[in-house]
Amino acid sequence: MAQDKENRERLQKVLAQAGVASRRHAEQLILEGRVSVNGVKIPALGHKVGTEDYIEVDGKPVQRSEKLHYYLLNKPVSVITSVNDPQGRPTVIDLMKEVPVRVYPVGRLDYDTSGALLLTNDGELAHRLMHPSYGVEKTYRVWVQGPVGISALDNLRQGVLLEDGNTAPAIVERVVCGVLKKSTEKSKSDRLEILEVTIHEGRNRQVRRMFAAVGYPVLKLERVRFGSLSQGNTLRPGAYRALTKEEIQELRTKAGL
Repeated sequence: MAQDKENRERLQKVLAQAGVASRRHAEQLILEGRVSVNGVKIPALGHKVGTEDYIEVDGKPVQRSEKLHYYLLNKPVSVITSVNDPQGRPTVIDLMKEVPVRVYPVGRLDYDTSGALLLTNDGELAHRLMHPSYGVEKTYRVWVQGPVGISALDNLRQGVLLEDGNTAPAIVERVVCGVLKKSTEKSKSDRLEILEVTIHEGRNRQVRRMFAAVGYPVLKLERVRFGSLSQGNTLRPGAYRALTKEEIQELRTKAGL
């Protein structure tokens, strides 16, 4: 019996790990009387549950995973970062069919953006990694028609005014400046420049909007790093791998867990 007690965890933590909500939001759900265990509503914090307990939120069963899973996916373009899509387009979950448990994407990469995407069933870690207060950095490789002027680079580095407010300062580095297309004149409009930009915010289509705001619409966008995770050259588009114990611990440390 003592062993059973040792294996029991606080209800709000279990809800967070199941991806129902962040731990703070889970606490609010409990206080609002929306959570029940084995058919009994739990009106206060402090309740602990074991693997044998049946949990419901708003009358719907909570699917619990006995083991937490973490995967890094190299998301291809033309794939939706979603669990399902009403329009029937392929989703990142379609690429993860052989994973033994249901995992969820951490943050988003838009339809035309490729690169590093974390998927997990660790709801609490996912919530923290997406929250700007933890400052998780994301690095993108950006293809634009260049060359990009010094003033535009300075604006990106200092913060760009968008319709939803100023962005935080970004780290921007030039990577390659070459020929975009065959041309006899090799005018400025025929130059392709590749830059790497690192941000810690997660606004919708933020990198694309930042570059458009300084006069350089993005031609191609790839996320090459998420926090401490880098896909490197090991993952082809659509492929994924499990995270190592060291990578998981580094992410959890960054998220204050």
